[in-house]
Amino acid sequence: MKEIKYIVAAFFLMIGGLSQVQAQSRKYVSSFNLFQSYYNPGLTGYEGSTVRGFVRNQWSGVDGAPKTYFFSTELDFGELAGEEDPALMGKNAISVNVLYDTYGAFRETELTLGYASRIRISETHNLRLGAGLNYQSVRLDGNALTTEEQNDPTLGQYVGQFSNMNVVDFNLGIALTHANYYFSYGIRRVNGGKITSGDEFMDAYPASSIFQAGYRSAVSANLAVIVNGMYSIQKNQDDNIELNIKALMMDRIWLGIGHRIDYATNAQFGVVTNRLRVGYVYEFPTGGSYNLPGNTHEFTAVFNLFRDNVRTDSQQVVMW
Repeated sequence: MKEIKYIVAAFFLMIGGLSQVQAQSRKYVSSFNLFQSYYNPGLTGYEGSTVRGFVRNQWSGVDGAPKTYFFSTELDFGELAGEEDPALMGKNAISVNVLYDTYGAFRETELTLGYASRIRISETHNLRLGAGLNYQSVRLDGNALTTEEQNDPTLGQYVGQFSNMNVVDFNLGIALTHANYYFSYGIRRVNGGKITSGDEFMDAYPASSIFQAGYRSAVSANLAVIVNGMYSIQKNQDDNIELNIKALMMDRIWLGIGHRIDYATNAQFGVVTNRLRVGYVYEFPTGGSYNLPGNTHEFTAVFNLFRDNVRTDSQQVVMW
């Protein structure tokens, strides 16, 4: 299995298309619509005070393939203060996000602290502004380097040892939100990852621009439709476009499909309880993508801290 692991790690470098080694800075999440504030701090608290998490096992069965673990907590001060309609009348929210990612010889731990402030611009709309402080620690296992990596002038000096690199940066975001739709724009790593410490075994992380939008509507008392899209731009990588569409039935079960253009398609299933939403995504590569054999499994969970997953009026939808 070591040979397979080395081949996988070499593949990660090849698809990056960079002359210098760079970590897998773009994190793919099929259920991106459930983790909006990770991409844009302006959307912190959009669904109230929650605890969220996901586990993503990419290219399952292949040794050294990416595995991602994510946990976050969001607190809406409007809910804490007992506002009648905190989603509309609340003003501030904060979040803590932790992401742990492994792929090949690299181990990444990312901590992001987010803050969002809302300005009510109409009876039904808010303008949200957000900022986040991002700290990332990348650990390189020099014992797991491939032959190609060992011959790389940058990585070769770390053969047979463990090395660490730390990056500090910040994120910014803006969003227009309504109970049934939103439009947002965020920038991750505004400074391009230029503030570093420790060993420098990869290039600085480039800034990425991320556009998100969504629409949801109750078709009947027992059916709602939810559509989400994301478009991201990052230097030295292809533009990324993702779409998700779900049908929520009886406010208890959802079925959906998603597509990452030129990369992968997925099928989604989930269950909604009084406070908890759990979901499963089965993702498989499209024929035209440069992907390894094997499929991706993703498990998600969202827990509401202070409110139930129930409608307060006939047009409300209880999830994104």
